[in-house]
Amino acid sequence: MYVIAVYDVAAERTPKMLKLCRRYLHWVQNSVFEGEISEVRLKELIGEAKEIMDESHDSFILFKNRHKHWLDKQLVGKALSETDQFL
Repeated sequence: MYVIAVYDVAAERTPKMLKLCRRYLHWVQNSVFEGEISEVRLKELIGEAKEIMDESHDSFILFKNRHKHWLDKQLVGKALSETDQFL
C-alpha cells in the first residue's frame, strides 16, 4: 500500500520520530513522509511511533491508498527532498 505519514510531536521527541519514519518511508518535507509499505511494516511503524509519542499531546496521521498511481499529487514550489516519488 502507499502511505503518506505526517507527525506533530513535541520538540524533544522530533528527532526520534524523524529517525523512525526514515527507516520505513521516504522523507518529503519537514515531518512528512511517503512511500510503499506492507501492512506488517505499517503496523511495526505505528507500534514504534506509539512508544515514542505522548498520545495525549502528539499526533501521527496516516493517509493510505492501494497504490501511488491512485493518488493525484501536485507539488507547488521547491521539493525539499530528492526522490523519484514526484509525478
